[in-house]
Amino acid sequence: MLNVSQPTDSKMPKSFLSHLYGMIAVLFLMAMTSFGQELPHSFARPDRVAIKHLHLDLKVDFEAKKLSGSAELSLDRKTDATHVVLDTSGLDIADVTDGKGAKLKWELGKEVAKLGQSLSIGLPAGKSVETKVKIMYSSRPSAEAVQWLSPSQTTDKKQPFLFTQSQAILARTWVPCQDTPAVRMTYSAKIQVPSNLLAVMSASNPQAKNDSGVYEFEMKQPIPSYLLALAVGDLQFKALGPRSGVYAEPSVLKKAAWELGDTERMIEAAETLYGVYQWDRYDVIFLPSSFPFGGMENPRLTFATPTILAGDRSLVALIAHELAHSWSGNLVTNATWNDFWLNEGFTVYFEQRIMEAIYGRPYSEMLAKLTLDGLLEEIKGLKARDTWLKLDLAGRNPDDGMTAIAYDKGYFFLRMLEEEVGREKWDSFLKTYFQKFAFKSMTTESFLTYLDENLKVDVDLKAWVYSSGLPENCPVVETRELANAAKAAAEFLSGKNASAICVQFKTKDWTTHHWNHFLRSFRDGLTTEQMTELDREFKFTQSGNSEITHDWMLHVIGTMYEPGMKKLDSFLTGQGRRKFLQPLYQKLSQSDAGKVIADQIYAKARPGYHAVSRQTIDEILKYGK
Repeated sequence: MLNVSQPTDSKMPKSFLSHLYGMIAVLFLMAMTSFGQELPHSFARPDRVAIKHLHLDLKVDFEAKKLSGSAELSLDRKTDATHVVLDTSGLDIADVTDGKGAKLKWELGKEVAKLGQSLSIGLPAGKSVETKVKIMYSSRPSAEAVQWLSPSQTTDKKQPFLFTQSQAILARTWVPCQDTPAVRMTYSAKIQVPSNLLAVMSASNPQAKNDSGVYEFEMKQPIPSYLLALAVGDLQFKALGPRSGVYAEPSVLKKAAWELGDTERMIEAAETLYGVYQWDRYDVIFLPSSFPFGGMENPRLTFATPTILAGDRSLVALIAHELAHSWSGNLVTNATWNDFWLNEGFTVYFEQRIMEAIYGRPYSEMLAKLTLDGLLEEIKGLKARDTWLKLDLAGRNPDDGMTAIAYDKGYFFLRMLEEEVGREKWDSFLKTYFQKFAFKSMTTESFLTYLDENLKVDVDLKAWVYSSGLPENCPVVETRELANAAKAAAEFLSGKNASAICVQFKTKDWTTHHWNHFLRSFRDGLTTEQMTELDREFKFTQSGNSEITHDWMLHVIGTMYEPGMKKLDSFLTGQGRRKFLQPLYQKLSQSDAGKVIADQIYAKARPGYHAVSRQTIDEILKYGK
């Protein structure tokens, strides 16, 4: 695929460069159209026909592990196109009709790796702009977006559970759609589930079960397909405030509601920064532990991992992050997955500002320092081209772009711009940006043009967006709190015993972030004796905090610390969050003994992981090869 990159002549005026980049982007899209596929990772041609509204009528069948019914699409025929092209993957298409029930001709294209199959539907003759097509279909048990959990795989172990994960291009495995972030649509749905379960979606939601098991939903604001979401289970609801609440299995609900006690304050802080919340409600659902991500910003209903339920609200930055997506990502969306940093970099920046507003600058700077340390470490393991903000994911799974680059290099790029022009001017720029481009898609080149026209900055943007690594003007993060944690680690390595460390550095007052930095400071590893002493004093193996457990388990693997191996087994089999699984399996795979342990654990754990996590770990362990 042609790369849209910047010219190398840095002497050219910045305003001219920004306009040139925008022109290149337009020419690029024109060239893609001439080759018959306008957008990467999609068969769709929304320049000809675009979905404006989707109505789903589906039955959830837990025994067959299928979603069956219909998807009715209201189309905008932008030209005199005779066909609409949709994205599908593994869907069984039974029939296609127009809005009046007349059969339409349709054809599934050849299977394409990573993309699935195109579904081409002949449209009724005439030049009517508004056209409807209705597709009768069912998903398959193997649909990658959908995880079907037996009662034993849930927290309460009483009822089955279903949830979807559509990002990045998995919506096509359960809904025929134009599966690209460049297309936005409103949607409605009628979902039939067993009468003892509750269904919720990324839309208006019920707050209690009914007797019929039939639930209706509406999303009035236009969204891209990756934000389509459905969850079905033994769920209860508890309000957090006038426009926020939490869903969870009964045994989790009370703990979840306490952990999210600051949600309304976060919404208010976000609105103060960058404008009114435009999605009516902000609710959160805690899913079973197999959910592969920390959170997913499905509008009106964030999907969250139970691994953030630490009991001290120390991990709620994740909620701030998903809430921030209500502006950056859900409101203004990356046009392609090559522009992923426009979603995630902006959201990490916004997350940090929310956390600063609620908990203070010293606290948010601890988060920023951990972010920078993690980014520098991850860059070491990435190919140079994959460290550009503007990605090139041609022929690859867009999940490959879900690295610290989009998130954290993107964050530091925006933080650099704030420091360059001042916070007041930067905040005004961002607030206007979210308002001007609300419910629209944005490319990297379009953003750079808008930036150049509305916020003059005397910095080398090319070094950030179109170059590898981190530029020299990357912001510096200094935090006394984490400096003390690093000093404590150094003194322990120099011979001071753990008990003395506890007293000298007042570790009883430490937050999760202090402990993260402390454990990550032992870069050269620890001896078995040191592991034993640390564990005896700080009881890391017994920790119920997932972030601390993850960092400790890396040392357990490095030393093959026997007292921690049982905890490693339970941690890898008891949750499916890819952020934790990937580093631990990678660490295990670096030695022959570790590889044996990894294979044994994975054989047990794999059936309970979501497809997103399985794909990643399969590759690490060469599973099935």
